[in-house]
Amino acid sequence: MGRESSTLLGILAGTAIGATLGILFAPDKGSNTRQRIADEAQAAKDKIQESALHMKDRVVETVSHKKESLDEQVESIVSDMSHKTEDVITTLEKKLAELKSKNKKFQKA
Repeated sequence: MGRESSTLLGILAGTAIGATLGILFAPDKGSNTRQRIADEAQAAKDKIQESALHMKDRVVETVSHKKESLDEQVESIVSDMSHKTEDVITTLEKKLAELKSKNKKFQKA
């Protein structure tokens, strides 16, 4: 997103500079020129605010998506670990039963 924002900022700055220079070199009364500069500045400000809001929305959406993905991955890992833990417990229970059986044989003798 850094490249997109830099490009967008460059386009907006170029547009503002070009419009300001065009107004300054156009033959018109000083009050009209000042008003046009103020109008162009307001329009540029509005465009920048709109672009900033759009970029903010995209960042929020991306972060939200990444968080959901991370939550799913963590949930999957926890689930896998739970299954593996059950397998280990089952194996240990079998080994314990075998050891108990062998121990009973030794106790009878």
